[in-house]
Amino acid sequence: MSVDHVETGPSALDQNRVEEFAGQVVGDIAAVLAGATMYIGHHAGLYAAMADGEPRTPEGVAERAGAHPRYVREWLGAQTASGYVHYEPGSGTYWLPPEHAAVLADATHPAYLGGASDAMAAIWAAAEPVAADFTAGRGVPWHAHDPRMFSGTEELFRPSYEAFLTSEWIPSLDGIEQKLTMGGRVADVGCGHGVSTITMARAYPASHIHGFDGHEPSITTARERAAAAGVTANTGFEVAQATELPGTGYDLVCFFDALHDMGDPVAALVRAREALSSDGAVMLIEPLAGDRVEDNLSPVSRMFYSASTLVCTANGIAQGNHPVLGAQAGEAALRDVLTQAGFTRVRRTADAPINLILEARP
Repeated sequence: MSVDHVETGPSALDQNRVEEFAGQVVGDIAAVLAGATMYIGHHAGLYAAMADGEPRTPEGVAERAGAHPRYVREWLGAQTASGYVHYEPGSGTYWLPPEHAAVLADATHPAYLGGASDAMAAIWAAAEPVAADFTAGRGVPWHAHDPRMFSGTEELFRPSYEAFLTSEWIPSLDGIEQKLTMGGRVADVGCGHGVSTITMARAYPASHIHGFDGHEPSITTARERAAAAGVTANTGFEVAQATELPGTGYDLVCFFDALHDMGDPVAALVRAREALSSDGAVMLIEPLAGDRVEDNLSPVSRMFYSASTLVCTANGIAQGNHPVLGAQAGEAALRDVLTQAGFTRVRRTADAPINLILEARP
């Protein structure tokens, strides 16, 4: 019986495809390094210095930012090659278009991503311990990450929360906005630094908004932010795991981009259901995703899958691993855990650029 010879080794490869894929990887390496220059642009005040859109020489940008001109010249070259900054060869000047400034320099814009560079730095710092844990399988808990993870996560989601939470998401729920306007009780589970809690407290001053998180430093920061925002009268923050949510009689229990990180999402939802008032609801905000891998092959999904590998899944494994949803769970998986937790009415009420919103009732 003869066996056809199969050629192996470098000569068997389609060299055009090798070069094409190598070019893709080079582009990805460049993107990673560009992320580091984005971090510098944010923290060194370079984007802020260019936010007015005026053309400037490297020396002019350096003067406005209080930075070293030689560093700035090289940084501007990197930003121009990335397409973040525009360059005029005749005058040797650089400028930040207003649309780019909205994303990189304007913290009030819904599309702002400048501060999210902290999360990128923290995720890179997590690569080594997570890689080691691929064999051990013990997980890497949230509290073990570089502190920039917490500020960076806040900055990634804050623009959407402030833009859509009280203008679109809560109004999309059945009867909840009326309750909160009149004076209700809300539990914000996994509140982090309290952006969502404070946003609701400002919009519904007659209601009391309780923020809970298992990470004590985040709760400390949330209390400070609430004081600065002047909403301490109708907010409260407490260290608590989702499965041990204190209190009952909540008109609304919220999970903001948090359930998919938890080691036992069903148990967290069971406790949320138990804590609801008779006509209360759970609002579940999760990263926007389809139900299948092939539905999630976009730049946003690439970002969330990667972050989930290093952060969300690692934390879920550390918390018990039954099951770990991950940041691209999709609506079907979310509905499944809600059903397991005893919710009988689930509807998708709204979408945002990077989120989907589900309302669940017993």
